[in-house]
Amino acid sequence: MTATAQLLPFPGSPPCPIDSIAVRVFREDRGGLRLRFELLGEVQHVLVPATCAPRAADGLWAHTCCEAFVATPGRPAYREFNFSPSGEWAIYDFDAYRQRSAPGIAPAAPMIVSHLETGRLVLDATLDATALPQGSPLELGLTTVVETLDGTLSYWALRHPGERPDFHLRDAFTLPLARP
Repeated sequence: MTATAQLLPFPGSPPCPIDSIAVRVFREDRGGLRLRFELLGEVQHVLVPATCAPRAADGLWAHTCCEAFVATPGRPAYREFNFSPSGEWAIYDFDAYRQRSAPGIAPAAPMIVSHLETGRLVLDATLDATALPQGSPLELGLTTVVETLDGTLSYWALRHPGERPDFHLRDAFTLPLARP
């Protein structure tokens, strides 16, 4: 199963060198997901974090970062995944809107591969099935933060239901995804 979605910049955002962001969602054979974020535009004006050894890191959303919010319909709990072009990642669990869960067993780390080309930044993130919330179907909120060379941030999402950019709003989890 494959789905494609277009992210939209937050209304009233400052000008951004990125013209469009598409996300393709691939269902892996064993129930995992592969997310391909493709940023098109003047990527030479985007601050892309330098590649480093894959590791968990906080604060990735303060720079160029792709994200996925995954939930089960009808339940307030959700999981947030952050994927940096650097190879760093973060996974956060929430019991409800912005209410962090007590630490539990850490899910499997995502595999992140990114590459920069003329006019294009591509980030692939692969999630093991065990890292996804249990239940069927799933609801996804797909987002990207773009940082320009001067430090300006723009916020892209499937939907912006709030007065400010807020990727945690459940009304932004608009991509349904059936279990295989």
